[in-house]
Amino acid sequence: MESQDRFPENTIEQAAVFRALADPTRLKLLKLLCGQRTPDALCVNALAALLGVTQSAVSQHLRVLRAIGLVKGERRGYHIHYFINRDVLEKCRKLTTASLSSAEPDKEESCQKYCPERKRKHASEERIAEPGEGS
Repeated sequence: MESQDRFPENTIEQAAVFRALADPTRLKLLKLLCGQRTPDALCVNALAALLGVTQSAVSQHLRVLRAIGLVKGERRGYHIHYFINRDVLEKCRKLTTASLSSAEPDKEESCQKYCPERKRKHASEERIAEPGEGS
């Protein structure tokens, strides 16, 4: 079995979600935006004040969240107001749940199959056992 076949094709998407959520400030930002009602988006100024960080820090974190589609922006006058993309949030929730769910281990997988030292040891044990079997 090829190593590529062993993992679902959405592994790259899952890694992108985990990477985006790996920063504590970004996670706080996401939680803040998730708590907003759909029409009540927040601008960078408000987000910076609520999080206690600079506007440029908020902008950088929003850039990462927008890159995976979790956050959308809408121009309202001079400012862009940000809100959660609920459809992508649900997709991210499913991706993270799928990557953290425990599946039954594959019975055919063993260290002996993949580890060179274990293969040699197992082969030498079999050679030692063979002469005794014929007696």
